[in-house]
Amino acid sequence: MNTPIVSIIVPVYNAAKPLNGDKTVLHRCIDSILNQEFRDFELIIVDDGSKDTSGKILDEYAKTDERINVIHKENSGVSNTRNLAIQNARGKYIQFLDADDWITTDATKSLVRTMKESKADLVIADFYRVVGENTSHKGRIDSDKVLTRDKFADYMIQNPADYYYGVLWNKLYKKSIIDTYHLKMDASLSWSEDFIFNLEYLLHVKKVAPLQLPIYYYVKTEGSLVSQSRFDIRNIVDMKLSVIKYYDNFYKSIYDEKEYARKRPEILSFLVGFATDDSAISFSTKKLGEEIVPVAKLSDHKQDAILHNYYTIKLLERLLQRISTETGLSTNELMVIHYLSCFQRSSITKDMALFTDINQFLLLPLLEKLVFNEYVTKVTSEDSETYYSLTSKAEPITRQLNQLTQDFDSIRFAGIDSSTQKLLQTTEETIYENIRKKLL
Repeated sequence: MNTPIVSIIVPVYNAAKPLNGDKTVLHRCIDSILNQEFRDFELIIVDDGSKDTSGKILDEYAKTDERINVIHKENSGVSNTRNLAIQNARGKYIQFLDADDWITTDATKSLVRTMKESKADLVIADFYRVVGENTSHKGRIDSDKVLTRDKFADYMIQNPADYYYGVLWNKLYKKSIIDTYHLKMDASLSWSEDFIFNLEYLLHVKKVAPLQLPIYYYVKTEGSLVSQSRFDIRNIVDMKLSVIKYYDNFYKSIYDEKEYARKRPEILSFLVGFATDDSAISFSTKKLGEEIVPVAKLSDHKQDAILHNYYTIKLLERLLQRISTETGLSTNELMVIHYLSCFQRSSITKDMALFTDINQFLLLPLLEKLVFNEYVTKVTSEDSETYYSLTSKAEPITRQLNQLTQDFDSIRFAGIDSSTQKLLQTTEETIYENIRKKLL
């Protein structure tokens, strides 16, 4: 059996909550994993003694995909459940999900790509917070640079007890670090065991890579720690004291004595913030529109040139939308940047307007905005013609746009062997050239 690149872990307990029709939230979670663009993974789902139909649903999924490994066990809590999954994991990297939540189709691909390109030991991504019908974007680190562990700890101090830092499901871990240092969830804790696991993991990393792309839908459920009947006040106090002590020791471990003394006020602020119930959910978020480009379901209709073109456009729109979400640039701005990367010194022409599908009169303010934000520079020639070209700040954007074309091809040619791909690409070049000649 081949070793997978990623082991995706989902603990399950009574997750067969109704969603739409016969579907449950558990179906939504698993379907989002099986629909990943990145295919080289194993899915380890541990049923922690569910009393509903979760176990039956999981067994049905296991029959349909050999990558799924379902483990049934008696109920012992989420920490033991995750530990059992980690023990059975064979992947190079570990990714976690909770059964109530789901991920974007490019989640695993984006995490793995960031890990490989950055050569980091941990990737941490933005996510979506879902409350009822409302969705908001959650992220804390405004830099896309790879961070040292100490710099990452500095960011963490600034936002006491934030979910972004404490949870498991917006991160990608190296299995080798978990195994080498025998890391596991503390089963003696019924709360914040994921926070502590992350701190233990951080003690053994050198670099952390922030991914400013929301890849996870976290469903906010009602009720604070105090309101849960399985806890009494004494247990809550004991657990919080234990976590606070661990946090304090964590900072003592990563800072020298002088640096620790200098940052003690910030550390105390972090600990005080953590001591308050539900303090981790102080989201300062922005409302987002629909994350995915909607597509009409026309699969039963006979395919023709118009429908083929429709799906091609929609796929490109969706890939562009992801870059737009990550960079904060509009899709129109991305199209202009792509045009300028192809035609490196351009004026506002009819060709630019036609290529970007933006009216020539609207191109000027859009270009001026890109100039203001230092993605584009402009020069005026002796004949008073203004020419625009990209700056070095636009280079990461052009790399993402170039990667988009590779992602586009990987989606189109999924399941097709390399020799057939080359034949199709050669045929396409001839087709496109025929179309171009006809249009020009």
